[in-house]
Amino acid sequence: MTIRNSSYLNRTLAPEMRLLASLVLSLGTIASAHYIFPSLVANGVATSEWTNVRRTNNYYSREPVTNVKSIDFRCYTSEAGATASTIDVAAGSQLGIQANGPMYHAGVVNVYMAKAPGDVSTWDGSGNVWFKKSSSGTPDFRFYRWRKIHHLPCIEHSITFTVPKSLPSGQYLVRMESIALHDSAFVGGAQFYIACGQINVTGGGSGSPGPLVAIPGVYSGTEPGILIDIYYPIPTTYVQPGPVVWR
Repeated sequence: MTIRNSSYLNRTLAPEMRLLASLVLSLGTIASAHYIFPSLVANGVATSEWTNVRRTNNYYSREPVTNVKSIDFRCYTSEAGATASTIDVAAGSQLGIQANGPMYHAGVVNVYMAKAPGDVSTWDGSGNVWFKKSSSGTPDFRFYRWRKIHHLPCIEHSITFTVPKSLPSGQYLVRMESIALHDSAFVGGAQFYIACGQINVTGGGSGSPGPLVAIPGVYSGTEPGILIDIYYPIPTTYVQPGPVVWR
């Protein structure tokens, strides 16, 4: 079925059908703004979807996590129960996590990592084992507002960071967290787009990553970086939630 533009609908449909069609169009717009993170980018090459990333519950619906205390806040796999293959990544090299399209929503991105005690494919990542490896820093919310008014897309499709040379060798979960803040002026309004990849770090060092936190547990949901109105007054500063980045 092809859905035409709204002006065509208004001319040709009965009032009750106009309402239904408008709702369908709205839902389509919302769904298109959501995204998932099905691929890693290792050795400069994007992996096939859900090969080295555990398939998330929302692989079809694209719906985010909004409850920071939910078990799904860790890797979002409670329904899928998914595991993945583990890919070798050299310490000191670049690693990326790629979305299936533009990361459209205003917000920030964090990457957490956790070292598995053994085979990462059978490990759930529970306990105080996670450290923050990367953070996108302070967003310019004025840009997001201008972009929204002018209907311009955001072009970012992935986040890339350096696997520290001092990171101990071994198998790790790598957790992508994109925090969408377009509706975050109330508790539970922030949207989290989450995925966990599996890597085996080779040629590592003797560093001690930290501070270590549990996920869920790292956020309460009321931090100023999660509970925030980005529209008025437009924030000029931003405080990232959670621990500092391990450097």
